Amino acid sequence: MDASTIESPAMQLNCIQELATTGARAVAGFVHGGTRYLAVPQLARDIEGQPAKMTLGDSDLEMPVYRWEGGRFVPHASLPVPGGEDAEFFRIGERAFLATASLRSGRDPYTLAVPSTIFELVDGRFEPFQRIDGFAAKQWHHFAIGERHFLALAQGVTLPGEQPAQPVSSCLLEWDGTRFVPFQDVPSAWGYNWAFFEVGGERLLAHADHAVPSLLLRWNGERFELFQQLDGRSGRAFCFFETQGQAWLAFANLHGDTLLYRWQDGGFAVHQVLAGLGGREFAWRGDAQGGHLVLVNFLHGTREAPIPELESIVFRMDDGRLVEAARFATSGGTDAAFFEADGALHLAVANSLSAAVRFATPSRIYRVDGLGASITG
Repeated sequence: MDASTIESPAMQLNCIQELATTGARAVAGFVHGGTRYLAVPQLARDIEGQPAKMTLGDSDLEMPVYRWEGGRFVPHASLPVPGGEDAEFFRIGERAFLATASLRSGRDPYTLAVPSTIFELVDGRFEPFQRIDGFAAKQWHHFAIGERHFLALAQGVTLPGEQPAQPVSSCLLEWDGTRFVPFQDVPSAWGYNWAFFEVGGERLLAHADHAVPSLLLRWNGERFELFQQLDGRSGRAFCFFETQGQAWLAFANLHGDTLLYRWQDGGFAVHQVLAGLGGREFAWRGDAQGGHLVLVNFLHGTREAPIPELESIVFRMDDGRLVEAARFATSGGTDAAFFEADGALHLAVANSLSAAVRFATPSRIYRVDGLGASITG
């Protein structure tokens, strides 16, 4: 499928820019000091002469940060984020931070016990603020409960020969006024992702895990406790949204069905199967008509024989069901994010792996036409 233009009766995606990324794992957009930025964590770059394999490559590389200028993104900074998997922008009072997650470092052999760096934005510069020890870190997620600020770190892996000396769990950190300190471990084996939201009077934290069941945890006023176990394995991501008078939770699975849950009777029940294998990430945008959900598909097959060239899907909410609105080509797609700039809606999409199983794969910026005014991010 031609990635430059994707059309449906209600929308059109026009590719306006390709970013020269390598193993891109996320697109984190944010505005600071009146400037729009886009951070793109990168897992690895190709090594000349090395076999094409998604588990190889050079992970001692930097994370590019772009700024929006003249209707496109231009290079702004490069940050030392080896084996980059994620970036999370957040604020605490007047201070602004960018938490980055590093899966690994090295060029084979690799080190999975690598610190992840939280940067603080100071006078337009990204300055290292705190390094958090971790093991195969995947994603940060910032959330607040009242005046308390938390960072959740999804991490871990269960591959033979890649086990830490001591068991590793995903974990929560809390801001103590000067830095982030350990707060609570979360049962996990191969943690991937988070979502925090409030529904039905409950504060819930969703944790996606590849190797064990993914969980919904409930805040009991002091800590998080088990609330609900979700269907399927190989969990990758969540997206909670409210529209048309209902609360919904989309749950992406790499090796199983991607599902849509609906909140009813004090819990989430499966409402719809959205897609089959390959689910990796979501982007949601609400509007007066119900909203659109982007499902980014990663790959089919195995780590040893991956098929990265897939179609990702845009759904629209129509009378209580998500129906397909458009498809667009991704190559090892890992993330997507809506943003508005210069009076237009855009969609940033991260691609991590080419058809030839090489890391040098462009990520894309689309201009989105035909969706109307946004009511939620």
